Amino acid sequence: MLNERKKKILQLIIEDYISTAEPVGSRTIARKYDLGLSPATIRNEMSDLELLGYLEQPHTSAGRVPSAQAYRLYVDSLVEPGTLTDNDRALINGWFSERRRSIDEIFQSTAKILSRMTKNVSMVLANRDAGACFRYMKFLPLDEHHAILCIVTDDGNVANCVVEIPLGMRPEELDYMAGRVSRLLEGRALANITEDLLQAVHTNIADDKLLFTSLVQSIRQMRQKYQQQKVFLGGTKQLLNQPEFRDVERVKNLLGILEEERVVRDLLRAGEDSGLKITIGSENKFTGIQDCSMVQATYRLNGQIVGTMAVLGPTRMEYGKVITVMDYLHKYLKTMFEQKPDNK
Repeated sequence: MLNERKKKILQLIIEDYISTAEPVGSRTIARKYDLGLSPATIRNEMSDLELLGYLEQPHTSAGRVPSAQAYRLYVDSLVEPGTLTDNDRALINGWFSERRRSIDEIFQSTAKILSRMTKNVSMVLANRDAGACFRYMKFLPLDEHHAILCIVTDDGNVANCVVEIPLGMRPEELDYMAGRVSRLLEGRALANITEDLLQAVHTNIADDKLLFTSLVQSIRQMRQKYQQQKVFLGGTKQLLNQPEFRDVERVKNLLGILEEERVVRDLLRAGEDSGLKITIGSENKFTGIQDCSMVQATYRLNGQIVGTMAVLGPTRMEYGKVITVMDYLHKYLKTMFEQKPDNK
Protein backbone atom coordinates (compact mmCIF):
# COMPACT_ATOMS: atom_id res chain seq x y z
CA MET A 1 0.00 0.00 0.00
CA LEU A 2 1.23 3.47 -0.85
CA ASN A 3 0.51 6.52 1.25
CA GLU A 4 -0.91 9.63 -0.38
CA ARG A 5 2.48 11.36 -0.64
CA LYS A 6 4.05 8.46 -2.50
CA LYS A 7 1.01 8.24 -4.80
CA LYS A 8 1.23 11.95 -5.59
CA ILE A 9 4.95 11.79 -6.33
CA LEU A 10 4.45 8.71 -8.50
CA GLN A 11 1.62 10.41 -10.38
CA LEU A 12 3.80 13.46 -11.10
CA ILE A 13 6.72 11.29 -12.23
CA ILE A 14 4.47 9.37 -14.61
CA GLU A 15 2.88 12.49 -16.07
CA ASP A 16 6.23 14.25 -16.43
CA TYR A 17 7.69 11.22 -18.19
CA ILE A 18 4.64 10.96 -20.46
CA SER A 19 5.13 14.59 -21.41
CA THR A 20 8.92 14.62 -21.90
CA ALA A 21 10.02 11.01 -22.53
CA GLU A 22 12.99 11.85 -20.29
CA PRO A 23 13.88 10.07 -17.02
CA VAL A 24 12.68 12.08 -14.04
CA GLY A 25 14.86 13.11 -11.11
CA SER A 26 13.96 14.40 -7.66
CA ARG A 27 15.16 17.92 -8.48
CA THR A 28 12.83 18.04 -11.48
CA ILE A 29 9.83 17.19 -9.29
CA ALA A 30 10.86 19.70 -6.62
CA ARG A 31 11.42 22.46 -9.17
CA LYS A 32 8.36 21.96 -11.39
CA TYR A 33 5.71 21.07 -8.80
CA ASP A 34 4.88 22.85 -5.57
CA LEU A 35 4.80 19.93 -3.14
CA GLY A 36 6.47 21.72 -0.23
CA LEU A 37 9.08 18.96 -0.12
CA SER A 38 12.85 19.15 -0.49
CA PRO A 39 14.67 17.27 -3.29
CA ALA A 40 16.21 15.04 -0.60
CA THR A 41 12.77 14.03 0.73
CA ILE A 42 11.50 13.39 -2.76
CA ARG A 43 14.62 11.35 -3.53
CA ASN A 44 13.97 9.14 -0.49
CA GLU A 45 10.37 8.60 -1.57
CA MET A 46 11.54 7.73 -5.09
CA SER A 47 13.98 5.18 -3.63
CA ASP A 48 11.09 3.56 -1.77
CA LEU A 49 8.99 3.52 -4.96
CA GLU A 50 11.87 1.86 -6.79
CA LEU A 51 12.16 -0.82 -4.10
CA LEU A 52 8.42 -1.43 -4.39
CA GLY A 53 8.74 -1.96 -8.14
CA TYR A 54 7.04 1.24 -9.33
CA LEU A 55 10.14 2.97 -10.69
CA GLU A 56 13.09 1.80 -12.75
CA GLN A 57 16.47 3.41 -13.36
CA PRO A 58 17.87 3.37 -16.90
CA HIS A 59 21.54 2.50 -16.65
CA THR A 60 22.58 5.69 -18.46
CA SER A 61 20.57 8.10 -16.35
CA ALA A 62 20.29 9.28 -12.78
CA GLY A 63 16.57 9.79 -13.24
CA ARG A 64 13.79 7.23 -12.93
CA VAL A 65 11.11 5.99 -15.30
CA PRO A 66 7.77 4.34 -14.45
CA SER A 67 7.47 0.57 -14.58
CA ALA A 68 4.53 -1.35 -16.04
CA GLN A 69 3.35 -1.80 -12.44
CA ALA A 70 3.35 1.98 -12.01
CA TYR A 71 1.28 2.50 -15.17
CA ARG A 72 -1.21 -0.11 -13.97
CA LEU A 73 -1.68 1.74 -10.67
CA TYR A 74 -1.92 5.00 -12.59
CA VAL A 75 -4.70 3.93 -14.96
CA ASP A 76 -6.58 2.11 -12.19
CA SER A 77 -6.65 4.88 -9.60
CA LEU A 78 -4.54 7.95 -10.37
CA VAL A 79 -5.25 9.05 -13.93
CA GLU A 80 -7.38 12.16 -14.29
CA PRO A 81 -9.76 12.61 -17.26
CA GLY A 82 -8.33 14.67 -20.06
CA THR A 83 -10.12 17.63 -21.54
CA LEU A 84 -11.15 18.43 -25.07
CA THR A 85 -10.87 22.05 -26.08
CA ASP A 86 -13.46 23.78 -28.23
CA ASN A 87 -10.95 23.48 -31.08
CA ASP A 88 -10.70 19.70 -30.52
CA ARG A 89 -14.49 19.34 -30.69
CA ALA A 90 -14.69 21.56 -33.75
CA LEU A 91 -11.99 19.48 -35.44
CA ILE A 92 -13.88 16.23 -34.78
CA ASN A 93 -17.25 17.66 -35.80
CA GLY A 94 -15.83 19.19 -38.95
CA TRP A 95 -13.97 16.04 -39.90
CA PHE A 96 -17.12 13.93 -39.82
CA SER A 97 -19.42 16.49 -41.41
CA GLU A 98 -17.10 16.75 -44.42
CA ARG A 99 -16.64 13.01 -44.86
CA ARG A 100 -19.86 11.40 -43.71
CA ARG A 101 -20.95 9.50 -46.81
CA SER A 102 -20.98 5.75 -46.17
CA ILE A 103 -20.61 3.41 -43.22
CA ASP A 104 -17.08 2.54 -44.34
CA GLU A 105 -16.11 6.20 -44.61
CA ILE A 106 -17.50 6.91 -41.15
CA PHE A 107 -15.34 4.20 -39.60
CA GLN A 108 -12.30 5.17 -41.67
CA SER A 109 -12.73 8.76 -40.49
CA THR A 110 -13.01 7.48 -36.92
CA ALA A 111 -9.65 5.71 -37.23
CA LYS A 112 -7.98 8.77 -38.75
CA ILE A 113 -9.27 11.32 -36.27
CA LEU A 114 -8.56 8.99 -33.33
CA SER A 115 -4.91 8.63 -34.35
CA ARG A 116 -4.60 12.33 -35.04
CA MET A 117 -6.01 13.32 -31.65
CA THR A 118 -4.01 10.77 -29.63
CA LYS A 119 -0.79 10.76 -31.70
CA ASN A 120 -0.74 6.97 -31.68
CA VAL A 121 -1.88 4.12 -33.89
CA SER A 122 -5.64 3.64 -33.98
CA MET A 123 -7.60 0.51 -34.85
CA VAL A 124 -11.33 0.20 -35.48
CA LEU A 125 -13.12 -3.13 -35.85
CA ALA A 126 -16.46 -2.25 -37.39
CA ASN A 127 -19.68 -4.22 -37.42
CA ARG A 128 -20.86 -2.45 -40.52
CA ASP A 129 -24.45 -3.73 -40.46
CA ALA A 130 -25.14 -1.67 -37.33
CA GLY A 131 -26.30 1.31 -39.39
CA ALA A 132 -27.13 -0.18 -42.78
CA CYS A 133 -30.77 -0.20 -43.86
CA PHE A 134 -32.59 -1.24 -47.04
CA ARG A 135 -33.48 1.84 -49.09
CA TYR A 136 -34.95 0.64 -52.39
CA MET A 137 -34.65 -1.82 -55.25
CA LYS A 138 -34.80 -1.03 -58.94
CA PHE A 139 -34.67 -2.80 -62.29
CA LEU A 140 -32.44 -1.28 -64.99
CA PRO A 141 -33.23 -2.58 -68.52
CA LEU A 142 -30.24 -4.29 -70.10
CA ASP A 143 -31.71 -5.78 -73.27
CA GLU A 144 -34.99 -7.25 -74.46
CA HIS A 145 -34.75 -10.27 -72.18
CA HIS A 146 -32.57 -9.13 -69.28
CA ALA A 147 -32.40 -6.41 -66.62
CA ILE A 148 -30.05 -5.46 -63.80
CA LEU A 149 -31.61 -5.88 -60.35
CA CYS A 150 -30.13 -3.29 -57.96
CA ILE A 151 -30.47 -3.24 -54.16
CA VAL A 152 -29.48 0.10 -52.60
CA THR A 153 -28.85 0.77 -48.89
CA ASP A 154 -29.32 4.06 -47.09
CA ASP A 155 -25.58 4.75 -47.11
CA GLY A 156 -25.32 4.41 -50.88
CA ASN A 157 -23.93 0.89 -51.23
CA VAL A 158 -25.30 -1.16 -54.12
CA ALA A 159 -25.64 -4.89 -54.79
CA ASN A 160 -26.66 -5.93 -58.27
CA CYS A 161 -27.11 -8.94 -60.50
CA VAL A 162 -28.39 -9.64 -64.01
CA VAL A 163 -31.85 -11.25 -64.08
CA GLU A 164 -33.89 -12.76 -66.85
CA ILE A 165 -37.13 -10.88 -67.50
CA PRO A 166 -40.13 -13.24 -67.39
CA LEU A 167 -41.66 -13.79 -70.83
CA GLY A 168 -44.27 -11.16 -71.58
CA MET A 169 -43.50 -8.96 -68.53
CA ARG A 170 -43.45 -5.27 -69.43
CA PRO A 171 -40.97 -2.72 -67.96
CA GLU A 172 -43.78 -0.94 -66.08
CA GLU A 173 -44.66 -4.22 -64.39
CA LEU A 174 -41.06 -4.57 -63.22
CA ASP A 175 -41.16 -0.99 -61.88
CA TYR A 176 -44.42 -1.74 -60.07
CA MET A 177 -42.96 -4.87 -58.49
CA ALA A 178 -39.78 -3.01 -57.44
CA GLY A 179 -41.86 -0.24 -55.87
CA ARG A 180 -43.91 -2.67 -53.79
CA VAL A 181 -40.82 -4.51 -52.54
CA SER A 182 -39.17 -1.20 -51.71
CA ARG A 183 -42.18 -0.04 -49.69
CA LEU A 184 -42.22 -3.31 -47.74
CA LEU A 185 -38.50 -3.34 -46.89
CA GLU A 186 -37.58 0.36 -46.82
CA GLY A 187 -35.85 1.42 -43.58
CA ARG A 188 -35.37 -2.10 -42.29
CA ALA A 189 -31.93 -3.02 -40.99
CA LEU A 190 -30.34 -5.56 -43.29
CA ALA A 191 -29.79 -7.85 -40.32
CA ASN A 192 -33.55 -7.78 -39.66
CA ILE A 193 -34.61 -8.86 -43.14
CA THR A 194 -35.37 -12.42 -42.08
CA GLU A 195 -36.20 -15.49 -44.14
CA ASP A 196 -39.83 -15.18 -43.03
CA LEU A 197 -39.96 -11.62 -44.33
CA LEU A 198 -38.41 -12.69 -47.62
CA GLN A 199 -41.00 -15.41 -47.91
CA ALA A 200 -43.70 -12.77 -47.47
CA VAL A 201 -42.13 -10.86 -50.36
CA HIS A 202 -42.37 -14.00 -52.48
CA THR A 203 -45.95 -14.76 -51.52
CA ASN A 204 -47.40 -11.27 -51.78
CA ILE A 205 -45.28 -9.51 -54.37
CA ALA A 206 -42.56 -11.24 -56.35
CA ASP A 207 -44.48 -14.36 -57.35
CA ASP A 208 -42.16 -15.20 -60.23
CA LYS A 209 -39.73 -17.83 -58.91
CA LEU A 210 -36.67 -16.78 -60.89
CA LEU A 211 -37.08 -13.10 -60.03
CA PHE A 212 -37.63 -13.93 -56.39
CA THR A 213 -34.50 -16.11 -56.30
CA SER A 214 -32.46 -13.26 -57.79
CA LEU A 215 -33.92 -10.81 -55.27
CA VAL A 216 -33.08 -13.08 -52.34
CA GLN A 217 -29.54 -13.63 -53.63
CA SER A 218 -28.96 -9.88 -53.93
CA ILE A 219 -30.24 -9.19 -50.42
CA ARG A 220 -28.14 -12.00 -48.98
CA GLN A 221 -25.12 -10.73 -50.90
CA MET A 222 -25.58 -7.26 -49.44
CA ARG A 223 -26.24 -8.59 -45.94
CA GLN A 224 -23.15 -10.80 -46.06
CA LYS A 225 -21.06 -7.87 -47.22
CA TYR A 226 -22.12 -5.86 -44.20
CA GLN A 227 -21.83 -8.70 -41.71
CA GLN A 228 -18.14 -9.06 -42.43
CA GLN A 229 -16.25 -7.23 -39.72
CA LYS A 230 -13.77 -4.84 -41.26
CA VAL A 231 -10.60 -3.36 -39.80
CA PHE A 232 -9.65 0.28 -40.27
CA LEU A 233 -6.23 1.60 -39.25
CA GLY A 234 -5.01 5.12 -38.69
CA GLY A 235 -1.72 6.77 -37.87
CA THR A 236 0.81 3.99 -38.40
CA LYS A 237 3.33 6.71 -39.28
CA GLN A 238 2.75 8.17 -35.81
CA LEU A 239 4.99 5.40 -34.47
CA LEU A 240 8.00 7.03 -36.10
CA ASN A 241 7.46 10.16 -34.00
CA GLN A 242 7.70 8.27 -30.72
CA PRO A 243 11.16 8.02 -29.10
CA GLU A 244 10.40 4.44 -28.08
CA PHE A 245 10.21 3.41 -31.74
CA ARG A 246 13.47 4.84 -33.04
CA ASP A 247 14.69 1.27 -33.34
CA VAL A 248 13.95 0.40 -36.98
CA GLU A 249 13.62 -3.34 -36.32
CA ARG A 250 11.11 -2.72 -33.55
CA VAL A 251 8.99 -0.57 -35.85
CA LYS A 252 9.18 -3.13 -38.66
CA ASN A 253 8.00 -5.90 -36.34
CA LEU A 254 5.04 -3.86 -35.10
CA LEU A 255 4.06 -2.69 -38.58
CA GLY A 256 4.21 -6.31 -39.70
CA ILE A 257 1.58 -7.18 -37.09
CA LEU A 258 -0.64 -4.26 -38.08
CA GLU A 259 -0.52 -5.30 -41.73
CA GLU A 260 -2.10 -8.66 -40.88
CA GLU A 261 -5.82 -7.85 -40.80
CA ARG A 262 -6.67 -11.24 -39.32
CA VAL A 263 -4.27 -10.66 -36.42
CA VAL A 264 -5.64 -7.18 -35.75
CA ARG A 265 -9.20 -8.53 -35.89
CA ASP A 266 -8.35 -11.26 -33.37
CA LEU A 267 -6.58 -8.72 -31.18
CA LEU A 268 -9.65 -6.48 -31.01
CA ARG A 269 -12.15 -9.31 -30.68
CA ALA A 270 -10.30 -10.56 -27.59
CA GLY A 271 -11.66 -7.63 -25.58
CA GLU A 272 -15.09 -7.18 -27.17
CA ASP A 273 -17.00 -7.97 -23.97
CA SER A 274 -14.90 -5.85 -21.65
CA GLY A 275 -16.21 -2.32 -22.18
CA LEU A 276 -13.18 -0.08 -21.58
CA LYS A 277 -10.02 -2.15 -21.29
CA ILE A 278 -6.42 -1.01 -20.84
CA THR A 279 -3.60 -3.51 -21.24
CA ILE A 280 -0.02 -2.54 -20.41
CA GLY A 281 3.22 -4.19 -21.46
CA SER A 282 3.30 -7.92 -20.81
CA GLU A 283 -0.45 -7.89 -20.06
CA ASN A 284 -0.82 -7.96 -23.85
CA LYS A 285 -0.97 -11.62 -24.80
CA PHE A 286 -0.13 -11.05 -28.46
CA THR A 287 3.54 -11.40 -29.34
CA GLY A 288 5.00 -8.21 -30.77
CA ILE A 289 3.05 -5.69 -28.70
CA GLN A 290 4.19 -6.75 -25.25
CA ASP A 291 6.16 -3.54 -24.77
CA CYS A 292 3.17 -1.39 -25.78
CA SER A 293 -0.07 -0.26 -24.17
CA MET A 294 -3.50 -0.56 -25.71
CA VAL A 295 -6.65 1.30 -24.72
CA GLN A 296 -9.67 -0.49 -26.12
CA ALA A 297 -13.41 0.09 -25.89
CA THR A 298 -16.36 -1.75 -27.39
CA TYR A 299 -19.52 0.25 -28.02
CA ARG A 300 -23.10 -0.87 -28.44
CA LEU A 301 -26.23 0.67 -29.89
CA ASN A 302 -29.57 -0.83 -28.82
CA GLY A 303 -27.70 -3.82 -27.42
CA GLN A 304 -25.84 -4.49 -30.68
CA ILE A 305 -22.08 -4.11 -30.98
CA VAL A 306 -21.36 -1.21 -33.32
CA GLY A 307 -17.61 -1.54 -33.21
CA THR A 308 -14.44 -1.74 -31.18
CA MET A 309 -11.98 1.16 -31.08
CA ALA A 310 -8.43 0.90 -29.81
CA VAL A 311 -5.33 3.05 -29.49
CA LEU A 312 -1.96 1.30 -29.54
CA GLY A 313 1.25 3.02 -28.55
CA PRO A 314 4.12 3.11 -26.09
CA THR A 315 3.39 2.57 -22.41
CA ARG A 316 4.21 6.27 -22.11
CA MET A 317 0.92 7.39 -23.66
CA GLU A 318 -1.48 10.10 -22.50
CA TYR A 319 -4.04 7.72 -21.02
CA GLY A 320 -6.38 10.46 -19.79
CA LYS A 321 -6.47 12.16 -23.21
CA VAL A 322 -6.93 8.86 -25.04
CA ILE A 323 -9.86 7.81 -22.84
CA THR A 324 -11.51 11.22 -23.21
CA VAL A 325 -11.19 11.24 -27.02
CA MET A 326 -12.57 7.71 -27.30
CA ASP A 327 -15.51 8.57 -25.06
CA TYR A 328 -16.33 11.66 -27.14
CA LEU A 329 -16.08 9.72 -30.40
CA HIS A 330 -18.37 7.04 -28.99
CA LYS A 331 -21.04 9.59 -28.11
CA TYR A 332 -20.64 11.29 -31.49
CA LEU A 333 -20.99 8.02 -33.43
CA LYS A 334 -23.96 6.98 -31.30
CA THR A 335 -25.73 10.22 -32.24
CA MET A 336 -24.91 9.70 -35.92
CA PHE A 337 -26.30 6.17 -36.01
CA GLU A 338 -29.41 7.11 -34.02
CA GLN A 339 -30.20 9.72 -36.68
CA LYS A 340 -30.44 7.01 -39.33
CA PRO A 341 -33.88 5.73 -40.37
CA ASP A 342 -35.66 3.60 -37.81
CA ASN A 343 -34.36 0.01 -37.86
CA LYS A 344 -37.68 -1.81 -38.01
